[in-house]
Amino acid sequence: MTLATASMDESERALRTDLAACYRIFHMLGWTELIYNHITLRLPGPDRHFLINPFGLHYSEVTASNLVKIDLKGQIVSSSNHPVNPAGFTLHSAIHAGVAGAHCVMHTHTTAGSAVACSAQGLSWDNFYSAQLHGRVSTHDFEGITVHAEEGPRVVDSINNRNVLILRNHGLLTWGGTVEEAFAYLWTAQRACEIQVMGAALGPTLPIEEPVLEKCARDALQFNPKYGAGRDGFDAMVRLVDTIDPSYRDLD
Repeated sequence: MTLATASMDESERALRTDLAACYRIFHMLGWTELIYNHITLRLPGPDRHFLINPFGLHYSEVTASNLVKIDLKGQIVSSSNHPVNPAGFTLHSAIHAGVAGAHCVMHTHTTAGSAVACSAQGLSWDNFYSAQLHGRVSTHDFEGITVHAEEGPRVVDSINNRNVLILRNHGLLTWGGTVEEAFAYLWTAQRACEIQVMGAALGPTLPIEEPVLEKCARDALQFNPKYGAGRDGFDAMVRLVDTIDPSYRDLD
């Protein structure tokens, strides 16, 4: 056991394991982008420290022990054998700092998500999954590669306290109070985008009336902390990852 892992408390160990599992889930689902993009998670305590993937590793190589602890500036604050991508944390740091409760932030460039982000109509409210997200989605106009800190406040304003952000001409982003909550939002948004892209090939889709959309959003209890906020679904995916490769749990 290294000095770094020996000094971890149990809460950090648990969060590292959850986050590493999430990276492996993304890999299993095909939500990866070579070595790029990030899932970030805030650690408890007053220091505002975060966990992020080691830059240069594929998501399939991320483990609980090689996740890197950084501060809001993306600077490493504990010993690590791996670098991080500070520019890649720019978008995440703005949300962690500016959105109350955004303890986990996820960003993807999936084909379906990026296609919808590039569509003039954006996300359509005409399928089972998008209906559940009614009133929970915001958009942010494309300003180029998100490496400039001055864009951060505009991203936060665009979020408007909604858990799903469609980055126009770019991709999807979600946030939540936990890994599993952010994952529940992203999984639902991804499914909505997949169905929208596939449905577009069949011609016009059937509209859903506003009262029904509102009802679907109210009935989508998987986002509600009183009902676990996605924990059960996330745990099921973790069990599946464990059958494939449990090495993400490594904390040596």
